[in-house]
Amino acid sequence: MFYDTALACFLLGIENEQHLDVHPLRGAIFENLVVLEFIKNRFNKGKLPNLYFYRDKSQHEIDLIEEKGLQLHAYEIKSAKAFTRDFLNNLNYLRKIVGQDMASTRVIYDGPDDYETSENGIINFRNIKFDS
Repeated sequence: MFYDTALACFLLGIENEQHLDVHPLRGAIFENLVVLEFIKNRFNKGKLPNLYFYRDKSQHEIDLIEEKGLQLHAYEIKSAKAFTRDFLNNLNYLRKIVGQDMASTRVIYDGPDDYETSENGIINFRNIKFDS
């Protein structure tokens, strides 16, 4: 994890937003940015991060799992500007495994729209609301 995404971009030779839009590491930089916001939010409240990455032997992976008490909140982070249902596959897989302890699952992406369904949420990274 790189704690300063602007410095990471500078070191990669990314000079502006247009360069970042086509850079092969755009997804990794975006994911890093979102995870850092979760970390900063927890630290600013004097809490431990309680944030995890999940991958099993079948290569199912979840970018971010936040533990709040006995409940888990899972996030799939995508730099895409358009949502596709495939983004939900690993979240739905994990929800089946974890069961009632999974409080919420959300896709965080760079698209324009936010949606809430009975099982999943889709949210633009600019609209993330952290609990107080």
